[in-house]
Amino acid sequence: QVQLVESGGGLVQAGASLSLSCVASGLTVGDYTMAWFRQAPGKEREFVACIVKTSVRTLIASSVKGRFTISRDNAENTVYLRMSELMAGGTAVYSCVASISGSSTFASSYIHWGRGTQVAVSS
Repeated sequence: QVQLVESGGGLVQAGASLSLSCVASGLTVGDYTMAWFRQAPGKEREFVACIVKTSVRTLIASSVKGRFTISRDNAENTVYLRMSELMAGGTAVYSCVASISGSSTFASSYIHWGRGTQVAVSS
């Protein structure tokens, strides 16, 4: 059974940095395209970043490019999202997801989803 368990969320001030972790079980993160999506209250789910299976290629949403990075530790079977310069009002639930396909910004491409971790950014 596949499980993706996110951690690292919390309340931070605008301008701060935060790192999220996603520990996977039941799958090998290097064999999947792993991504992060986020959903703010009252808004649609939004692609944040992905790291392509069997490579180090990444795709970062333009809204966070230059501030967020995604990485993968195959030995720990963990995916990370490092966020910097967090913006006020950037509160959302961040979810870790996995796809057997290549890079995609579409939620429908991802077959495994974690429950998410909440990030709240105060001004």
